[in-house]
Amino acid sequence: MIDGNGPQRIFNFLNANNTNLAMRDPRYRQGLSKSEVLPDGVGVDIASRALHGSAFPANLNGTDFVPALLVHTDRPLKVALIGARPEILARAVSNFKAATPWHEFFAVSDGYFDQSDSSQVLADLAAIDPDITLIALGSPSQEIWIDSNIRQGHGRVVFGVGALFDFVSGAIPRAPRIIRDLRLEWVWRLALEPSRLWRRYILGNPVFLCHLLRYKLSGASRKTGLPA
Repeated sequence: MIDGNGPQRIFNFLNANNTNLAMRDPRYRQGLSKSEVLPDGVGVDIASRALHGSAFPANLNGTDFVPALLVHTDRPLKVALIGARPEILARAVSNFKAATPWHEFFAVSDGYFDQSDSSQVLADLAAIDPDITLIALGSPSQEIWIDSNIRQGHGRVVFGVGALFDFVSGAIPRAPRIIRDLRLEWVWRLALEPSRLWRRYILGNPVFLCHLLRYKLSGASRKTGLPA
């Protein structure tokens, strides 16, 4: 995946909530269409079963996938981090270093820079010339920002990672393993942050299923791309 001589690769993650966002945001859809999209969560598995008859081989949510990638990559890498609150970013860097000390981690910027003028952030990123760049600005902002700004020299592999730094820093606790194995981590997160997440899950999940039903009934599963 990480080849110093190969083309830059950009990865984003798609779950049910992000699908709802993509249905109404053409700039977000554009960002997704220019990246490699990995399946995140039980919602997209339901969609895959409904449209193609089988689930995805694995749940590649960024919270598990990115740390596992770092753990299982023996070659020392330069990893750049952008996003989150300053204290969250600092703790995430510290915990990444503790877990995988053979890699170098660089806190390029917290998530509160002026996205309309990202020249300094991009210059700092280019000066590092990272192997991996992790961008945690939240969806759809991070995907749009990546599409608008990230170029060669800003990371051989680039991930839009959402709330990853919150989890790695310990600011948000992961669900117990049994809940994750049951694909119910969204219930855990809703219980932890009901006032922030109730719209995403209580309203968003039925909206996602309605989009899926309309998509299937229209025969759009035989076409490419998302419906307008």
